[in-house]
Amino acid sequence: MMVFGHNSNLKLGSNTLHVQTEDRGAVHAMIDTTVYYQGRVLHRRTNNYHDLLPMNDDNQQALKLRVDEQHRTVLEAIRSGELHLPIPQPTSASSNAASAHSREVRAVVEKPPAAVLPPPKLILELLNARSWLTGKQATLHVAVKEEGGAAISGASVSAEIEGGEEHPPYDSQTGEDGQATIIFEMPKLTGAEPALVIRAEAKNANASLRFSLRAKPRVPAV
Repeated sequence: MMVFGHNSNLKLGSNTLHVQTEDRGAVHAMIDTTVYYQGRVLHRRTNNYHDLLPMNDDNQQALKLRVDEQHRTVLEAIRSGELHLPIPQPTSASSNAASAHSREVRAVVEKPPAAVLPPPKLILELLNARSWLTGKQATLHVAVKEEGGAAISGASVSAEIEGGEEHPPYDSQTGEDGQATIIFEMPKLTGAEPALVIRAEAKNANASLRFSLRAKPRVPAV
């Protein structure tokens, strides 16, 4: 069964929002749309499609139309102002500077500065390394965890095709299980050494994966 989805960046005044719509698969039978601002979830909309199960060719086409429509509806609601999003407003620079200075003075008086701990080491894994590309659609299921094995939620994850036609990176964010899904249409490969590059960032640490792409793009067996 094919999994459908969309990723869009939307300008709202001086702010850039990221809107992601995903089909969670027949196991969950859920279409999930999430609106992000600087990694923070501002809005989430879900609808089930139990009425389309079990899947066949006709129901799969109907599901694709529902995913497309839900994504388009959320984008239009944001543009028209129908969907009000609580975008955090930055505080004034002078207020921030005064507050930071006050906290610094108190810290010096009360106790010596604590030792700075190094950021944790991130482990980034492509869970479907052998089946991420179907036709022209790329579906990346990734996991982000600490070196000790603990899943990291809220990690920023992005993917891009180096050596492909120009396009912005596709991004997502990990859930409570430390996993995220990125779906996009493969661009035309134009570079001499095209590659799939996946990056993750969380807790002031980052990790990346790079897979060379051949004439018929795929991740080499590992």
